[in-house]
Amino acid sequence: MLPARRQQYLDAIGIELFVRRTPAQAVQAPTFAAVEPASVPAAAASVPEAAVEEGQVAAQWQRLLDEVRGCRLCPLHATRTQGVLGVGPKRSDWLVIGEAPGAEEDRRGEPFVGAAGQLLDAMLRAIGLDRRTNVYIANVLKSRPPNNRDPRPEEVEACLPYLVRQIRLLQPKIMLAVGRIAAQNLLGTDAPLSRLRGRVHHFGEQQTPLVVTYHPAYLLRTPADKRKAWEDLKFARSVYQQLTQGATDGNRS
Repeated sequence: MLPARRQQYLDAIGIELFVRRTPAQAVQAPTFAAVEPASVPAAAASVPEAAVEEGQVAAQWQRLLDEVRGCRLCPLHATRTQGVLGVGPKRSDWLVIGEAPGAEEDRRGEPFVGAAGQLLDAMLRAIGLDRRTNVYIANVLKSRPPNNRDPRPEEVEACLPYLVRQIRLLQPKIMLAVGRIAAQNLLGTDAPLSRLRGRVHHFGEQQTPLVVTYHPAYLLRTPADKRKAWEDLKFARSVYQQLTQGATDGNRS
């Protein structure tokens, strides 16, 4: 990646890169810099279940989209504009999960748009990801709560099966939960975000590895925590690299 483009992404998330003082440290420095999206292994887009035909997978996605758009399982259908399923490639190693659509997401039918979405895009690009090519983005809730209030337990209960179906279709290798509400609902805990960050959790029947970080909207209000979010992103990237390296080594044995 060109230095100017790399600095643009890191500037957007409020991260400064410092020159290491020792030669040994200088050698390690590139590990913490942004990487090109193309550096994600091409195998990330491969279909893990060869028996599932592409047309069948597309039909399942369309059926899921139709169900979300027509869902009436909770009262939120009466106040929303539309159900918001997600955005990104239909097979992806990375799955980013937020809380719920906001006003602009409800209008446009796509998660994480506006200022928070722009910051999320910059954060993802800093570790070589892009919502259009190698990461899928969704929310726990598919319908916007009035006035962007926190999701209620019965709303999460109604919506969570949709997310589980998305995960089965995506077959992600790693999930990134952004924000306290998303993390707590996915993990079934009331632990604060500070206790959930910096470790690998697991979600669902497949025990998909899950890493927690701050919500971009929070970072816009509290830019001092962008450095912590950057550490979370690097941690998630290292977990992913370990997972894919392990798979590669297993295929070679």
